[in-house]
Amino acid sequence: MKENVNYSDRYVLTIEEAARYFHLGEKKIRQMTEENPNADFYFMNGNRCLIKRKLFEQYIDAATVV
Repeated sequence: MKENVNYSDRYVLTIEEAARYFHLGEKKIRQMTEENPNADFYFMNGNRCLIKRKLFEQYIDAATVV
């Protein structure tokens, strides 16, 4: 059985979920991960990129342009 958990309660989000949550495009989030290969706000699980929600929020808060 799959639980419905709010995005704001989750530790990690998929690219698609992060795009909906942060109101950014999936392409833009993928570009941000590619341009920041050593960033702490994401990690790779096999070939799937997972966004650490709180760290990504901090990254966005500090950014002046996305």
